Amino acid sequence: MGDGRTGRAVRRNGDPVRPAVAPAVGPGLAVRPGGGTGGAELAGWLPGLLTLSVIWGGSFALIKVGVDAGVAPVWVALWRCLFGALALLGTCLLGRVRLPRDRATWAHAAMVGALLNAVPFTLMAFGEQQVSSVQAGVFNAVTPLATLLFGLVLLPAERLTGRRGLGMLLGLLGVLCLLGVWHGLSGGNAGGGGAGVGAAGVGAAGVGGSLACLAATFCYGAGFSYTRRWYANRHPSAAALSTLQIGCATVELAMVAPWLAGPPSWPGPGAAAALLVLGAVGTGWAYILNLRVIRVAGPSVAAMVTYATPVWPTAIGALLLAEPVGWHTVLGAVLVVAGILTAR
Repeated sequence: MGDGRTGRAVRRNGDPVRPAVAPAVGPGLAVRPGGGTGGAELAGWLPGLLTLSVIWGGSFALIKVGVDAGVAPVWVALWRCLFGALALLGTCLLGRVRLPRDRATWAHAAMVGALLNAVPFTLMAFGEQQVSSVQAGVFNAVTPLATLLFGLVLLPAERLTGRRGLGMLLGLLGVLCLLGVWHGLSGGNAGGGGAGVGAAGVGAAGVGGSLACLAATFCYGAGFSYTRRWYANRHPSAAALSTLQIGCATVELAMVAPWLAGPPSWPGPGAAAALLVLGAVGTGWAYILNLRVIRVAGPSVAAMVTYATPVWPTAIGALLLAEPVGWHTVLGAVLVVAGILTAR
C-alpha cells in the first residue's frame, strides 16, 4: 500500500516497508527483476549481442593459433585467465568496485574458477590439438544441454519434462553426428582438418580431442549450475565476482602449469597476440559486454548468444584457417541448436 504524502510503501499498520532494489550486476548495471527487455529497442541490444557472439565464437580460432604454435594447453588456459583477470581487475578499479573479502565467497570462487575456467579452458585447448576449431566450437554448443542436465541434479526447482527430454535427445544425436559414429571411431579421416577430423568424421587421432571438448562442456554445465545455486548472489557486483572467479582460476593454473608442461616459452608474436586477445577480450571484457546486454534486454535475450556461437567458429575456421567443414558438422550443429531451443 502506498503513502500518498511521502511516496513510501507502508504496511497496513503504518510501518514503512523498504523498497525493493534490483540487484547490481556490475558498475552502474542492474538487471530488471522480470528479466525481460522492458521495451528496449532492438538497436539497443542487438549490436552488443552480435559482437559478443563474434568474440566468443572467434575464441576457438585464437586457441587454435596458440596450440599450433606449440603452446601447451595448460599454458593457453593460464594466459587466457591471467589476461582476462587483469582486464576485469582494471574495470573494477575504474569503477571503484571492491572485491569480496569473506572466506566463503573466496571458497566458492575457487570452485567456480575451476569448473568454469581452469579445467574446461585446458580441456578445450587440449582438444584443439587434435580437432579443428570448427569442431570444437560446435561441440561447445552442447553447453546449455549439459547445464540443464546438472541443473536437474543441483537445482531443486529444475524438473525434467518431456520437452526437455526431447531436447537432450536431439542434442545427443547432434553430438553423435559430429563424431561421425557411422564411420567408426578408427576411420573417417578423409581430408585432414585439424589433426584427426575430416569431412567424413572423427578419426582415431581425434577421439581424445573430441572427448576433451565434450568434457569441457560438461564442466561448464556443472559450473553454471553451481554458480546459480551457491555463487551468483554472494556479492552485488557481478564484475567483482567475475574478477575473483577468474583470478582464482589463474592461481590454480599457475600452481600446476609448470609441473604439467614445464616452463613457458615464447610462441612468437602472432600466437602471443592471439593469447592476449583471447584473454583480455574473450575472457575479460566480453563479461562486461554481456552484462550490458543483460541490462538492456534481460538475461533471456542475452542467452541467445549460444545459438549464434557455432556459426563463427565454422566461418572463421573455414575461411581463415582453411579447415574443412563436413556435412556432418553442419547437421550436428543444427541438431544441437534444435535441442537447445526445444529444451528451453
